Amino acid sequence: MDTKIARIIDTTEYGNTLDEAAKIILSGGLVVFPTETVYGLGGNGLLADAAKKIYSAKGRPSDNPLIIHIAEPKDAENYAFTGDIYYRLAESFMPGPLTVIMKKRDCIPHSVTGGLDTVAVRCPSHPVAHALIEKCGVPIAAPSANISGRPSPTSAEYVIEDMNGRVEMIIDGGECEIGLESTIVKIDGNSLTLLRPGAITYDALCCVCEDVKIAPAVLEKLAENEKPLSPGMKYRHYAPNADFVLLDGDDSDVLEFIKKEQVENNCAVLCYDEELSHLDASLSICIGAKEDLNTQAKKLFTALREADKLGANKIYAHLPTLDGLGLALYNRMIRAAAHTIKKV
Repeated sequence: MDTKIARIIDTTEYGNTLDEAAKIILSGGLVVFPTETVYGLGGNGLLADAAKKIYSAKGRPSDNPLIIHIAEPKDAENYAFTGDIYYRLAESFMPGPLTVIMKKRDCIPHSVTGGLDTVAVRCPSHPVAHALIEKCGVPIAAPSANISGRPSPTSAEYVIEDMNGRVEMIIDGGECEIGLESTIVKIDGNSLTLLRPGAITYDALCCVCEDVKIAPAVLEKLAENEKPLSPGMKYRHYAPNADFVLLDGDDSDVLEFIKKEQVENNCAVLCYDEELSHLDASLSICIGAKEDLNTQAKKLFTALREADKLGANKIYAHLPTLDGLGLALYNRMIRAAAHTIKKV
């Protein structure tokens, strides 16, 4: 398949790009587009065959649910059974990096929802994403635009690396602002269950809903034969090709361990900015200052891909905190490491 790559530099001027992209989606094809979180691999959320094409392009298991993207929060009424909590969440966080799981309406195919009777709904804030969804007039089903299991792409460079030849069009809208996929919550009566942490933190959710539970699969492996309720729960995700190991210990002990490993075993490391002067720079990738979780989130997936290019057999990184945005970093990194933690 020939993939057209269209670059949008000015988000106020789209030319014919979005007309062409909408035509592709409405005819059942696939278009990669930027969002504020990561790039999405989009197809018509009302067409069962489009979902099958998405799974095929990603090499993704079909029991892993997709998220439908809508232009306005109120559009959820057409595809899901909403309620008071949904609109409180929408008022606080939409458009933005929040996905809400609700009981689906019949118009959403089971191939989109991984066979579940619920659907994940998100209203992105990125101007290109919003304009494309609006122009299509249908929800766009879209997981991250990477080969399944690989780090999610936060720039078109990595989308092209994974998706060129697999989709009809890639829209290059520059770097994504946040860098981690959306927070996912499921509405359960008058309470929320946090299924995937993101830029909308647990504490922020608690300001809207008094009863917010954290699903065990956020921090632990999904139980055997347990069906994933949202993307990113069941399978190894976000992983580099090299073995990825998280280091649990005092910063000074971790630094000394890494220094020794770099000399003896030629390993790569995702390090804090403050550590770089103590390490082999040729085998180290900075992900931000220790206290700057926003920068770490934005750089994480790119750093994992770049670490692979260093030719190391193993990549080390600090085990993140569980506070604030740290919970989202922990969730992504523990899956990228296949839950491999080494105490030092």
